[in-house]
Amino acid sequence: MRIAVYGASGHTARFVIDELLRRGHTPVAIGRERERMAAALALHGAEIEIRVAGLDAPSSLERALAGTEAVINCAGPFLDTARPLVEAALRAGTHYLDITAEQASALATFERFDAPARERGIAIVPAAGFYGALADLMASAAIGDWRDADAIEVAIALDCWHPTLGTRRTGARNTAPRLVLSGGELLPLQPSTPAPWEFPAPFSMQEIAEVPFTETILMARHLKVREIHNYLNKQSLHDVRDPATPEPLAVDERGRSDQRFVVDVRARNDGEERRITVSGRDIYAITAPIVVEALERISRAREVRAGAFAFGELDDAATMLAAIARAGELALRYGRNSSVKLNPLVPLSATPAGSKSIGGH
Repeated sequence: MRIAVYGASGHTARFVIDELLRRGHTPVAIGRERERMAAALALHGAEIEIRVAGLDAPSSLERALAGTEAVINCAGPFLDTARPLVEAALRAGTHYLDITAEQASALATFERFDAPARERGIAIVPAAGFYGALADLMASAAIGDWRDADAIEVAIALDCWHPTLGTRRTGARNTAPRLVLSGGELLPLQPSTPAPWEFPAPFSMQEIAEVPFTETILMARHLKVREIHNYLNKQSLHDVRDPATPEPLAVDERGRSDQRFVVDVRARNDGEERRITVSGRDIYAITAPIVVEALERISRAREVRAGAFAFGELDDAATMLAAIARAGELALRYGRNSSVKLNPLVPLSATPAGSKSIGGH
């Protein structure tokens, strides 16, 4: 397949292009500056077509998408890039995927473009990256045969978060209130007190804070659940907020950093808990097999997928998760507990007496 990659000179786009090449696809690089893209694309060791287009020139975007089956938007802030690129994809009849962690962007994409995408016969998949898609897929697999769930908790720990320039720009741009799902409704995040969470080794006990990303938006769209809460360990928050923290440093031939992560998802329903954990390396690099897997599932579907979709509803969640784990060299673990009696918002770790849960319960 010929796949357009917008923001092709960016850090994450490098991994996306490599993954497309590895799977036998033909990437088409799109961006505003030809020279910058040419310099970045020289690292791939393959001849890649470059097309110049800007968000402020809709006709150039449409021309740049001509002859491609899908476009992967790797350029944040997505609050600025998603809408014009989705509109161009609709005109070109091209599937659209992005990797946003911005809740407001994903929510707006669902609300504005689901109906137009169904009319045009294309699929739109926002937040198909580490933040957003991975936890949504894990939660979907955990819920499995349940019709609904009482609560889903997502806890993410990074041993360090060395942000890219794009991450910093997005953070400065993204001032929208963060949302949680409470009582079945998306509501603004309320102040809370940090609490401990027992992660698998080597992270073990970590102090976490409630920081919702796009997984909340994705899960709320297609899963029947009353409470969804997202947590991030305090160390990674300190790193990403510190202006002195350097950008990721490549330590292998694929350009990956040595950063490690774990995602711990716990679904609870009627006294039963199902838990899935995924651990791996480099949150930017792992985005590539996630978004390309979604692309291939859309292309292989027996029926045309038309509309705006959360990642976890594209295909069988457990099968997709296993495929991404293989492609991304992830460690994947399942577990369950049939005698959960705790408040669904209190971590199952040994919370010290007198401490306050993040949900304020």
